[in-house]
Amino acid sequence: MVNQLNGINTSRTLKVAGIILMLSFMLDFVILLFPFQPTDKGWQISLATALVDRGIVPMVGLGLLFAGYWVDATNDGGVSGGFDLRLPSLIFSSVLGLIFLLIFPLHLNNIRQASNQAVAEITRRADQDEAVVTARLNQGLAVLGTEQGKAAFDKQKAELKTRITELIKDEQKYKLAIESPQVDPSEKEILKKLKANPQEVDKLIDQQVDFQSQADEQKRQIRERKEAGEKQARDGAWKSGLRIGISSLLLSIGYVIIGWTGLRGMGATKGGSGRKVAAR
Repeated sequence: MVNQLNGINTSRTLKVAGIILMLSFMLDFVILLFPFQPTDKGWQISLATALVDRGIVPMVGLGLLFAGYWVDATNDGGVSGGFDLRLPSLIFSSVLGLIFLLIFPLHLNNIRQASNQAVAEITRRADQDEAVVTARLNQGLAVLGTEQGKAAFDKQKAELKTRITELIKDEQKYKLAIESPQVDPSEKEILKKLKANPQEVDKLIDQQVDFQSQADEQKRQIRERKEAGEKQARDGAWKSGLRIGISSLLLSIGYVIIGWTGLRGMGATKGGSGRKVAAR
């Protein structure tokens, strides 16, 4: 009697836990649908990712539910009274298998399109930045083509040379500049080089005010950022597509096996019971 009561309690606990897990997944699914934007690729990607990440929950629920019915069968040789949830649960499993099977190609296609859009946007921004650099270069060269502009440019070079020379000669100012967090690291490197080789001051100043060299350096940095951004976008898409895609396919296989084999087994059981009744 005690064993039977323990079996009933165990069965009820397993069934309740299984039902709660499946209902929890269904509730999450409904909540994730809002705001409903079926034509938005980002919404589709987020929905697919969230469903696949939660996809194992109803499978655990199915396992607990059927474990409860197995406890009933081993406890008293049959299934306890009440509504039999095995058939709707198997149908639910088959539907989930179909959903996750559809998510697999849909998510891969969405990820591919999103990656292409991200790469196109990175390329567009890089082209815009390069166009701005080219425009500034042309503007600077145009200014240098005039007598007034050339005079202002030469004056700027002379002032820069005087300021750098004084900074290098004054040990206290030099040390403050090297230790100051407000001074750019690249500028600190220049100061260190000039400190070691003061005769290179004219050469370094020419490099600093050379519009063409500055433009080439800026374009090089823009292209490096572009390549890094494109690589990051493609790698992120590949990882997401691989993880969600394979997980979705595995979940689909699992739910289809549970649902279809379970339905076929229940059909065979009912057929066998019907034949026994007819024989009697």
